[in-house]
Amino acid sequence: MKPLSDILQQVKSSASFQNIERDLKDVKENLINSVKYIKSRISTNNIQKTKAVEEIRYMRKSIDEYLNQLEQKLLDDLESKHSKLQSNMDILVQQMEQRASQIDRMQSELTNLIQYATDLQIYICLIEIDKSSSRVANYFENLEQGDDLSEKNLNMSISSDLQYILQDVKSFGDITISISPSTLQVKTIRKDQAQQLVPNIPDVEQIKPFRMYAMTIPDNMFPLLIEACVVLPDDTFIILDKSQLLLFSNNVCFVRKIYTFRDITLDVCFVKTNTVAVALGSANKIALVCVKKNRIIKIVRLSHKCDGVAVDDNMMVVSSDEKSTLINLNDMCCTILQGVRANHISLFKGNLYGVLDENNESRVSCYKNNGEHIWTFTHLEIDEARGLTLDKNGCIYIASSNNNSIVVVSPDGKRCSSILSEHDGIHWPWSIDINKESGLMMVPYDSSGEWDTESFDSAFVYKIPNV
Repeated sequence: MKPLSDILQQVKSSASFQNIERDLKDVKENLINSVKYIKSRISTNNIQKTKAVEEIRYMRKSIDEYLNQLEQKLLDDLESKHSKLQSNMDILVQQMEQRASQIDRMQSELTNLIQYATDLQIYICLIEIDKSSSRVANYFENLEQGDDLSEKNLNMSISSDLQYILQDVKSFGDITISISPSTLQVKTIRKDQAQQLVPNIPDVEQIKPFRMYAMTIPDNMFPLLIEACVVLPDDTFIILDKSQLLLFSNNVCFVRKIYTFRDITLDVCFVKTNTVAVALGSANKIALVCVKKNRIIKIVRLSHKCDGVAVDDNMMVVSSDEKSTLINLNDMCCTILQGVRANHISLFKGNLYGVLDENNESRVSCYKNNGEHIWTFTHLEIDEARGLTLDKNGCIYIASSNNNSIVVVSPDGKRCSSILSEHDGIHWPWSIDINKESGLMMVPYDSSGEWDTESFDSAFVYKIPNV
């Protein structure tokens, strides 16, 4: 054993001393960088607040101006109808006063005849007076038979839509705090020191969903043709069946029909509380539907087909095999994305994810929200893709119909794995959706096991662990 004096002589030059000195330097640098980062976030939040205030005031101003226009239009209509009504009544009063003057004149003539005329003159004049009085009497009879003497009242009713605003609109908007991964880069400290947190994102091969429910459908609703589905934030479900929006409960039992469309429908997605968007295919339209009131509240018209639709953070993307459109739901400003072609589309953290079936190949692609291409992925496991969605980790889930499977693609678009297959009861999956918060996934499928447009009549609901 070395003497203590020898150990103390070497302590300043020891590796432990140098490691501690380096660690302290790194920790201090991390703290300085963290302070700078947090101050920059404070500045960013202040800018976000200013922008939010501007948007709130702009929306209030727009609502005021629009309501003023509606009010003035109603007042102008009131003035116009009142003027017309009063004009007609003034003319009627004038005509009656003229007839009354004629009666006065005939009464005066009759008095003069009695006093001064001969019997012959009286006889001749009575004939003329009788004719005139008959005309006046006929005029009054015509008035009674028509609607000139009917009571005409001015009535006003406030639009039921405005009344709905007073009854149903409980707030001007919502203020939320969204959390995204930090962009701060810190130096890693030794394992026995402070550690850098790394999110626990499972590999696609480790994703193992387990089935929770099967859809329960009333007998009088068979057969179903499920085009698309949505898992709502409260873990209830909406399916798009033969141009009908149908609501299902948490345990996938039928609740009620929401709306029936005249146009052909192809896709549906969640927009905000009580609102979903429906893609109306070759009609080149997106319908925003109020789930609570069972009615369309807005139609968005586009310059191309509407095959797929997705919404994330007040941005909506509508896709087709020709081009796509990005829509800012705050001001409805549209941006055409010529290079983004997709039969099915999704939005996640500012990126677009689409799948396109072309030339007997299914291609999964990722784009920035300006249409810039990031990556494209193809694999034999993905064949005749009929839907895609993402989980909260950015993994892409594909309904691969020809392979009777659900395939997951890694966030970087480099790997994939089949997580559900025909052995799990998946036959011709036609759509897919995930609630990113709860990890519930709905997969509509063909219960007959054979491709038939009249047999897509059920769906499974799965729970994805760690998602």
